[in-house]
Amino acid sequence: MEGELPARRGSVLVVDDEPLVLKVVAALLREEHDVSLEPSARAALERFQRGERFDAVLCDLTMPEMGGIELYEGVCQIAPEQLRKFLFLTGGAFTARARAFLDDLPGATVEKPFDRLTLLGRVRSVVNR
Repeated sequence: MEGELPARRGSVLVVDDEPLVLKVVAALLREEHDVSLEPSARAALERFQRGERFDAVLCDLTMPEMGGIELYEGVCQIAPEQLRKFLFLTGGAFTARARAFLDDLPGATVEKPFDRLTLLGRVRSVVNR
């Protein structure tokens, strides 16, 4: 990625219940993108319900109350054009439902822990779609 031109500046929503993950991802992306943070999938879904749209959505797969799968399903009802903008942050522990869900979305995951270049490259790819 060295020497690669950055993506156009995009709007990126990051959804994760871990404050440290939100802080790190925001720090890594803010130089290239406008970053919005949400600590819950429910709060993120409310943003879509209000009509907000994003060039990329980085979402933790597993969160309390409402997880990434449920957010994705909710967005499907509100703004299906946004579904191709999702990347799921995963820690590797999957339920059978999560595994089946991710199997249907090849290339839509970013494994934790991630490195800066991988994260930037994946977000650039989604923003430029």
